[in-house]
Amino acid sequence: MKERILELISEIEKFNNIIKKNHLFYVNYKNNEFKLLGKSESSAVILASILVNSYTCIETLFLKISKFFENSLRKDRWHTDLLAKMTLEISGIRKKVISNKTHLILLELMKFRHFTRYYFEFEHDWDKLEFLEKKYNQLFPLLDKDILDFKQFLDELIKMDS
Repeated sequence: MKERILELISEIEKFNNIIKKNHLFYVNYKNNEFKLLGKSESSAVILASILVNSYTCIETLFLKISKFFENSLRKDRWHTDLLAKMTLEISGIRKKVISNKTHLILLELMKFRHFTRYYFEFEHDWDKLEFLEKKYNQLFPLLDKDILDFKQFLDELIKMDS
C-alpha cells in the first residue's frame, strides 16, 4: 500500500507542477502578449485555451485520485460526479480533496470547457471571459492549499501503513 500511496503523491506533484506552469504561462501572457493584443479575437482564443487546458489538467489529477480510492463515477455525468466526489470526506477512506469554494470555481471552468468543445466560432464574450479569468485567479491559492492538505493526508496514511 505504501508504494501505491507514494506513486499517487508523485502523480499529484507532477500534475501540480503542470498546473503551476500553466498559471505562469497565463501570468506571462497577461503581462506581455495581452498588452499588445488587447481584447482581440486572438487574445480571447489564447485566454480560452489557457482556461480550458488548466481545467483539463486539474480534472485529470482528480481522476487519478478518484481511481486510487476506487470512486465510482456515472458514465453519463462523470465530469460532474468527479468534481462532486472531490468534495466528499469518506470516513475511514480519505479526506476531501477540495473545499466547497474550490468546487464552485471549478464548476464554472468545467461548464466553460464543455461549452468550448462545441463552440467553433472565434468571437468570444469578453464579459464571460473576464468573469472566468477572475474565478481562475481566485482558484490558485485555494487549489494550492487543498492539494497541500491532501498530500499531508497521504503522508499520514503512509505513516499509518508503516
